[in-house]
Amino acid sequence: MRLERHPILEFVRGKRITFTFDGESIEAYEGETIAAALHAAGIRVLSRTRSGAPRGLFCAIGKCSSCLMTVDGIPNVRTCVTPIREGMVVESQRGPGKLNPVFRHRPHEAVCKEAEVVIVGAGPAGLSAAKVLLNHGIRPLVLDENPHLGGQLIKQTHKFFGSRAERAGTRGFSIADELVEEIEGEAEILRQARVLGLYCEDGRRVLAVAHAEKLLLVAAKDLVVATGAQERFLLFPGNHLPGVYGAGAVQTLMNVYGVKPGERALMVGAGNVGLIVSYQLLQAGVEVDAVVEAMPEIGGYHVHAAKIRRLGVPILTSHTVVRALGKERVEGAMIAQIDGKFEPIPGTERELAVDLICLAVGLNPSTRLLEQAGAQMGYVPELGGRVPLHSPLMETTVPGVYVAGDCAGIGEASTAMLEGELAAFSLLAKKRFEVREKIALVQRSLEKLRRGPFGERPRTGKEKVFTLMKEVAVG
Repeated sequence: MRLERHPILEFVRGKRITFTFDGESIEAYEGETIAAALHAAGIRVLSRTRSGAPRGLFCAIGKCSSCLMTVDGIPNVRTCVTPIREGMVVESQRGPGKLNPVFRHRPHEAVCKEAEVVIVGAGPAGLSAAKVLLNHGIRPLVLDENPHLGGQLIKQTHKFFGSRAERAGTRGFSIADELVEEIEGEAEILRQARVLGLYCEDGRRVLAVAHAEKLLLVAAKDLVVATGAQERFLLFPGNHLPGVYGAGAVQTLMNVYGVKPGERALMVGAGNVGLIVSYQLLQAGVEVDAVVEAMPEIGGYHVHAAKIRRLGVPILTSHTVVRALGKERVEGAMIAQIDGKFEPIPGTERELAVDLICLAVGLNPSTRLLEQAGAQMGYVPELGGRVPLHSPLMETTVPGVYVAGDCAGIGEASTAMLEGELAAFSLLAKKRFEVREKIALVQRSLEKLRRGPFGERPRTGKEKVFTLMKEVAVG
């Protein structure tokens, strides 16, 4: 179901087109992804496992395998980031899918490119890094696997907190528009460019990139990795069912494509993301039966909690989801109170009549490219798990490879933007640009952001990373 009215957003849809899904004609709009168009048509089951279990959309940013489908004869296409086209033939898969023999013998020649600086990821960190480099006369090549630039910002309708320098009072999607406008037409930008790997060839750093049905081999002198993060999953019976989404996917459907993800929702997680997305669900006309939080206290700002409580949504601490109900899609959820060991307390179970279970249980840094680059990693729970070791100037253990944003440790968008700037200034300093004062200014801003109560964990995590980096340097 497409949203026609929204208190904040206006959905400007492209030309009406048609495509086929498993032989059935489906109407859509240009600019929608395949997965969004199918959801708008009421189709939730996108694929099946070898055993026949249904799978549906989960992350909506191309970082999981839940939405893989066969498109125009090509299997394993990430339909959550692939725009729909007139006449496209989309087929559900069972298992890994099979390649049409027509494509097996089609020759493809790699296209070679060179770039002084490549930025992988066009979210708040990557766009901020690109802006700094452009301001100093360096034109970076920016690669992003999504059809829209801006990362998570494009789906954030709430106003940012903080100071004017941190864009307080500005909605996330407006910040994304501003950042894109600042680099559009100046930087070389490739949308829907998926980085497949990073290799060394004759002493050069080469990225293999899939773009526009071509293979690009990009030789990069310096590399800024700003690949963001991916949704954490949660183990419970029925978690595979279509209708179990990551919070980011729910935001993408509602706030980017204007598609209602369900009618009644259970939110799992009462951090800032869970509380904010609960309010956004209400804005989109979705009822929220409850927010459950495993910890004894909510983890987000109380102002966000107060907004949804005023609208009648209960926030149940020391509770969790224990089971999703349904066979082909979510038809309900069972929740229960949990004890100090996070075990369900018998007799406290309760069924909710929901068709949407939204998981807002944290993020994991997306670090696969950094690991392939040879960056040394460390497990830092305060930053979301395995993160690349890096200096206070955002350079990893691999010279010339810099990191910024959530892939360097989970934080807020304001932090990601500052880290992107810092990575770019650090790169410029290596090229003998006089940027010491600018580096100091950004570092002070980062320190200020991390002084508050919600900055304690990332501050502690970064201190651990810097200590480990020093140990590596000494060793």
